[in-house]
Amino acid sequence: MTGREDGTDQRGGTAYPAGVAEVFAEVEARVRAAVGVRLFTVLAWLPGRRVLHRAHTSHPEQYPVGGEKSVEVAAGWLERCVHGQRPYLGADRAAVREIFSDHELIDALGCGAVINVPVVDDGRTLGVLNILDAEGRYDDAAVTRAAQLAALAVPALRAVVARRDRPAAENPTQSGGPW
Repeated sequence: MTGREDGTDQRGGTAYPAGVAEVFAEVEARVRAAVGVRLFTVLAWLPGRRVLHRAHTSHPEQYPVGGEKSVEVAAGWLERCVHGQRPYLGADRAAVREIFSDHELIDALGCGAVINVPVVDDGRTLGVLNILDAEGRYDDAAVTRAAQLAALAVPALRAVVARRDRPAAENPTQSGGPW
């Protein structure tokens, strides 16, 4: 991290408003304590661009901050998590393979189960917490615990979405600018 004169933090080549990275780190720590996690990411939903933007990661080499995924994910996942605002539980490797195109990397990290929890603010989906661990590690009780923590990410995701969900012509980060 590099503190900057403009009040932002630099993480993984992406500038964040001051405090955002710390909020995500706290959410990760709470999820780790309450649910358990090997791989943790926070994705911001940018509906204007129809992409998921990686705003936080526990594994920056494999999943760098700033990476983006188009919405072409497994059938039903986007509808369930983003539009329907309901968590997804994939309790085994087969479920992980069904959802993630990068399932081989996920498996190599020792992960074979996933919980995806939408982060919702005043009826609007801001993003998703992606919580992964060993196969069989998660059940419905773990999903409930994770969902109870999602609201902690609201202020940070609100800031990320506000700064990033603009057409490329209006967003300096889409053309190499600071955000």
